[in-house]
Amino acid sequence: MPNILLCTVGTSLGTNLKFLKPGEYPALAEAWVARDPNAMGRELAALDASARVCGAEINSVDSMIQTGRVPSDVGIVLYHSATKDGRDITTALGNYFRERGHSPVEVHEIGDLQDADPKRFRTHGLRNLASAMCTTVRNYDASACAINATGGYKAQIAIAVILGQALSIPVYYKHEQFSEIIAFPPMPIALDYELWMQKSGLLNSLSAAPDGMLAASEFEADELDDKAESLIERESIDGVDYLVLSATGQIFYETFRQRFSSVRDRVMPPAASASQKQKPNLKSNEGHMLKYRDQIEPLLVRITQEVAPVTLCVTSWFQAGKSLGNRFRLTKGEVEGIWSNGMASVKFYVHSTSTTEGQKAALVAALNEWLANG
Repeated sequence: MPNILLCTVGTSLGTNLKFLKPGEYPALAEAWVARDPNAMGRELAALDASARVCGAEINSVDSMIQTGRVPSDVGIVLYHSATKDGRDITTALGNYFRERGHSPVEVHEIGDLQDADPKRFRTHGLRNLASAMCTTVRNYDASACAINATGGYKAQIAIAVILGQALSIPVYYKHEQFSEIIAFPPMPIALDYELWMQKSGLLNSLSAAPDGMLAASEFEADELDDKAESLIERESIDGVDYLVLSATGQIFYETFRQRFSSVRDRVMPPAASASQKQKPNLKSNEGHMLKYRDQIEPLLVRITQEVAPVTLCVTSWFQAGKSLGNRFRLTKGEVEGIWSNGMASVKFYVHSTSTTEGQKAALVAALNEWLANG
């Protein structure tokens, strides 16, 4: 039975309290007017959890407990919008669940999840929600988690359902007219694992970028094919085309990043022997590139020595004044690395013990993981 419940949060509790009749739940109404989340939590805890005034989040968690889907003290993780109502209501809900003996209880505000700027909501808010929920799953393990997708914007609920299906986590929902909560049935969704390995450089770069955005010019045209376009959003700022992971792309990235750690030994090419390891071949080591040799050569040595299947790195392209993102990719059947310091860029081929396209894709993922870990 899951012992951590990830809950999207809306404002149904606030709406219920705004429309209370005179004299109805006076202490709770007074706490709401005063925006006193501690008092609200205490007053809510004194009520029957199935009372409609308690709102969708409390009603749905109570239904899950009553139907035996989660234990009575299940840990609660609440994700709320970046709005005043979202903060006040979720703080009160957090206090309520603590009063009721739930442990742990966590509250997470999701940046850009708001209704004032629809573009930022779609481009950043939903992605931030997906990332926060994936982090929780990673912290507690998927087998310990369930998702309550009852509260919040409809788009929040959709992201929660997609995430649950991708990670094989049970997802529950309770409509206000339903007598009890329902489970979304498992769906036969197959995500392309090899695509994730091939695109891991693009995905890693966007996930780690400041504000989650990078100029499209930092990527090669063949990296932004139709399959990649399904994982990203494009945004034009002052005439510059930027890329950001979509919410679906964030889920795709997080899902397989977690899975790769458990299967990498089965999909990676074999380790190279010490005799197979060779010094880097800097074929383009003339002209301007000489200025950067002291930066490039040690990197290629580290890659060869620290990444077990790698046997040799050979530079293939150099351009001064060109800024590309640091990453590895699979192009035309070859594993290619890209190094840039913002003033120049170098491409190099990574030779290894790989014998199949699948092993090369796995090596690309492992190299991008190595790069991300410093």
